[in-house]
Amino acid sequence: MSKRILKFSLATALAFGAAGAQAAEYVVGQKDKTFVDEAGNKVEHMTLKVGDSIRFLNEDPFFHNIFSLSDVKTFDLGSFPQGDSRTVTFDKAGKLDIECAIHPQMHMVVEVQ
Repeated sequence: MSKRILKFSLATALAFGAAGAQAAEYVVGQKDKTFVDEAGNKVEHMTLKVGDSIRFLNEDPFFHNIFSLSDVKTFDLGSFPQGDSRTVTFDKAGKLDIECAIHPQMHMVVEVQ
């Protein structure tokens, strides 16, 4: 086996190993104009790993919006009604401020490691 093929094989194995790591999906509800976990507790801060995602679920009888203007990841998921959800995957390490454009008191920080 040549060195070039061995290097390619090692790089390929490392890439597949990293891609094969299990990413987690978290659910954050939007209830009573607050971000909440599955138990109904207020969420102000979450720590995730690169590749993890959050599914934002609107549990209120009115529209919500999810957005971030953070340098790490800028997104706007638009407005969505009760029962609908939107998912964001975090593909880069850093700190993000996440808000609802409709309800400015809704704010949480996501730290991606």
